[in-house]
Amino acid sequence: MSTTPTTTETRVAVLVDCDNVPPDILEHALRMVAQFGRVVLRRGYGNQGTLANKWQDALVRLAFTPCLQYQYAAGKNTADIALALDALEALFDQRADTFCLVTSDSDFAYLCRKLRERGATVCIVGEPKTPDALRNASDQFFEWVRPEPPSETASEAAPKTAAKAEPAKAEPPKQEPPKPAPKRRPRFLVEAVALLASDTSEGKVGLGVLGQYLKRTDPAFSPQTYGHSGLLNMVKTYDLLAPKQEEGGHWSVSLLPKAEGAAEADVPHT
Repeated sequence: MSTTPTTTETRVAVLVDCDNVPPDILEHALRMVAQFGRVVLRRGYGNQGTLANKWQDALVRLAFTPCLQYQYAAGKNTADIALALDALEALFDQRADTFCLVTSDSDFAYLCRKLRERGATVCIVGEPKTPDALRNASDQFFEWVRPEPPSETASEAAPKTAAKAEPAKAEPPKQEPPKPAPKRRPRFLVEAVALLASDTSEGKVGLGVLGQYLKRTDPAFSPQTYGHSGLLNMVKTYDLLAPKQEEGGHWSVSLLPKAEGAAEADVPHT
């Protein structure tokens, strides 16, 4: 009986630049890449000073292989070269076809371009400081923001009383629900529909095609950034756009005539 799988499963390699990002980013990176396929490579690269303490605990707990690279000379980072070589080797050996680089270092932009030239899909998980050169070299960019440390409560800050005295129980502070992001309608969405729809005889573009185009132009694009739950929800707020559900159940988007959508003519580009 043949044991060869009948379907091709996407194989993902997660390669972490431990010298450049904190270990708290690892769990977020694994959540992001889970949507692409099965993670077959988990590796963390760093020097003897980095791959210790918190990084050691994180790599062991999340089943990453630590790749220790000694510094042969002061100021020389050999871990970056090891990561790049391992990525290309995994591509040529066909062990992975999708690569997730966890870093904010723009030095990896060239590696991203070479991987994509060979047909691989590349995503980056990095911090807000990640330069545009690295963001735009990937197919998709996932931004990770370092969580703020919990504020110290009044009961924790107060000095301890006598051993026999029972401390007064302070009521937990009331936490206000987070305010939703304000809904915005950036001009580039209208421009994208106009560009894509102009090449079709029907004058409309599929919502999925529109989403793919927006991701290709800006790997960090997300409707949530502009206060919307999804792309369809975002499109429906535009006066210049006309979403329509087709017979097959999918949605398409077209431009309304200027007379009907004149109210949105002054939407700024953000």
